[in-house]
Amino acid sequence: MSRSSIAPLGVAIALALTSPAFAQSTSPSASGDTIDLDKVIVTGTRARDRTVLESTSPIDVLTAEDIRKAGVLNGELGGALQALLPSFNFPRQSNSGGADHVRAAQLRGLSPNQVLVLVNGKRRHTSALVNTDSKIGKGNTPVDFNAIPVSAIKRIEVLRDGAGAQYGSDAVAGVINVILNDAPEGGAWEASYGAHHTDVEPINQTLTDGQSAFVSGQVGSRLGDDGGFFRVGFEYKNREPTNRAGFDQIPFFEEQTPDNLALAGRRNYVLGDGSSKAINAWLNSEIPLGELTEFYAFGTYHQSDTEGANYFRYPDGVANWKEVYPNGYRPISEGENLDIAGVAGVRGQWGDWDYDASLNYGRNEFTYRLRNSLNASLGPGSPTRFKTGDYEFQQTLFNFDLSRVFGQGDNTHTFGTGVEFRREDFETGAGDPASYVAGPFTDRPTGSQAGGGLTPRDTADLSRDVSSIYASLSSQFGEKFFTDLATRYEHYDDFGGELTGKLAARYEFVPAFAMRGSVSNNFRAPSLSQIGFESTSTGYDASGQLLQGRLLSVNNPIARALGAQDLQPEKSVNFSVGFTSQIGEHLDLSLDVFRIDIDDRVALTERITGEALTEFVQDNFGVPGVQSANFFINAADTRTEGAELVANWRQKLGGGDLLLTGTYSYAKTEIKRIATTPDALLTIDPSYVLFGVEESNTLTDAAPRTRGVISANWGNDDWSLLGRVSRHGSAKRVFNFGGGFEPEQRYGAEWQLDAEVEYRLTPQLSLAIGGLNLTDEYPDLSNEDIYYFRNLPYDVLSPIGSNGAYYYTRVRYTF
Repeated sequence: MSRSSIAPLGVAIALALTSPAFAQSTSPSASGDTIDLDKVIVTGTRARDRTVLESTSPIDVLTAEDIRKAGVLNGELGGALQALLPSFNFPRQSNSGGADHVRAAQLRGLSPNQVLVLVNGKRRHTSALVNTDSKIGKGNTPVDFNAIPVSAIKRIEVLRDGAGAQYGSDAVAGVINVILNDAPEGGAWEASYGAHHTDVEPINQTLTDGQSAFVSGQVGSRLGDDGGFFRVGFEYKNREPTNRAGFDQIPFFEEQTPDNLALAGRRNYVLGDGSSKAINAWLNSEIPLGELTEFYAFGTYHQSDTEGANYFRYPDGVANWKEVYPNGYRPISEGENLDIAGVAGVRGQWGDWDYDASLNYGRNEFTYRLRNSLNASLGPGSPTRFKTGDYEFQQTLFNFDLSRVFGQGDNTHTFGTGVEFRREDFETGAGDPASYVAGPFTDRPTGSQAGGGLTPRDTADLSRDVSSIYASLSSQFGEKFFTDLATRYEHYDDFGGELTGKLAARYEFVPAFAMRGSVSNNFRAPSLSQIGFESTSTGYDASGQLLQGRLLSVNNPIARALGAQDLQPEKSVNFSVGFTSQIGEHLDLSLDVFRIDIDDRVALTERITGEALTEFVQDNFGVPGVQSANFFINAADTRTEGAELVANWRQKLGGGDLLLTGTYSYAKTEIKRIATTPDALLTIDPSYVLFGVEESNTLTDAAPRTRGVISANWGNDDWSLLGRVSRHGSAKRVFNFGGGFEPEQRYGAEWQLDAEVEYRLTPQLSLAIGGLNLTDEYPDLSNEDIYYFRNLPYDVLSPIGSNGAYYYTRVRYTF
């Protein structure tokens, strides 16, 4: 669909919602890897009695039991979602800068910032840290799923469809709505412990590492006799590091000195998870204020300390002083992450109308540090610990929503309307002066190794106001036909306004078969970090060469001279069509195919490097030593096409209930248009490419296109048995090492076997043992062009990860 056809969709739906026909109306879980199809949903529709089976768009619902049985590693919500949802990707990245600390998630293979996350139906804030050195999620500030306490969850509803008209910007790939536990009484204690035990082929050793411990507790209490409650919980998480690095062969471009060569055959690098410690807390409450009104409040708190890996610096390299590190060194990044979210509001009835007024505040603060590093330009007296920068993102919202049910014969309509006002603030703070200052040793690289600190000129302080108004209509015509219409006008004070719309419908031809489909247009404004973030770094590029580089904002004069332009919002058109079928009491299935066209996707350019760049910046701006530069651009138009299949079989067996589930997801992204390299850049060097093979690979082939899961869950009053087989599709890695050298490798599909056995010692006390990746599978070994002299034998792309088999035990007590 052309760009000019996007806006009329919202206009048409807006007209439909205000048509005279509406004015004539008068007033009137199952356990396992799936859910009860008669469960009422609250995501993707304004109707108050719509079930999963009746949904006009594909929705997955995961219960707390599903998430617990996913074998959650160290209480990671993102890991549980990846195990349960084939369209959800949550890779474990290493040596990837900020992505070692805040993991980014994908839905349908799209960017992490193209999925909207809600908690109790309210917009969740994103993280503050900008991932600039990762592969998946590069240039994003994703929502930190692991900052949401996994023990707080009652269920999660995942809308696999565009929903910008219903929920606002960012809902391009879909919406994940986390619904908190609202049980008015009772509580639970839970503890788990696990570790990886694996055979590591590159070093021919069997290792046990990555020990993880998780403890959680929660309790609820009634408030009065009118349905009020207060529920609170906490979590403590600890994870030890893993390492799957190989034996070093010493890069040929390093000095071949005796001290450097003496390190050959050693494990000088780290490939794996860093250590982490985290505390989570949460609350959820409702207090009646009368017969028709209630006050509600909920919130989460997260504080974590994490570590990340970086490349090794050799003893006789220019980045080292042997007086400080006679045997070389490997910098370790440290992340201090504080995440707070709170919502308070009043809802009730006003005549025939339901209302909901709320205030929503979220804040993420991240401090990035380095230890075991140095600023070589300062000489042997350089500090070895640095703070490289502070990052903060705040989001404040006010929402006011109205809804009303209208009946007309056998037809029921739920009309909703409301307004939202949102304030966003993004701020960065400079690092320690020693982390970025240029010292007297001009032949040595400047700045702390493994990430120079943010300089005062790099710091950003941006804010903006966003307002929107929406209207929606969910209708049921008799017993067979369901529709959802929505339109929203959203205005950014820095990007202007956009009208979005959605039309979705479902028709039941016979009791066992129904068709559904939707069309929508959606909108995502560039984040504040993509507009204003800058950094100065000293580190290794993809080929292992040490570079001093700048990530420039689009407003920086240097970026403008290189061809940067004002960023434009991303706009998408989503199409979906599918069917659902429920055959008797045993079988149900659904199949949905989709297409998502996105114009003006925001991404980072390729790294622009070389002497021509250095001389150009020196001559025109008086800034010496800039060896690489990149910035954000509207890089490409893409088309994503795919299909998603879900099937469930329920059967009584052996005195218990058996549930068999099969799911499959396919999503292929192709680039329809790439931003051309501007003349300003070609004038500097005709070989420069603004957006080339490496960053194109990030958008298209880096995430697996396919994933399938088959699970079996059997349980009775005493036992619960779970088995799950997953197939992670292939993924492709492409590098641009410069000079026309562009190595690539396709990593083949991998199979993963998970299992769990749980026994209930008493109705309140249960004990479980289980394992993830029980056959100890790994991705394909990287080839000689990519494995970096045998130091990094596995790539980070495959969802199976590179940690091998994981075994755990869990005890749970409820009261």
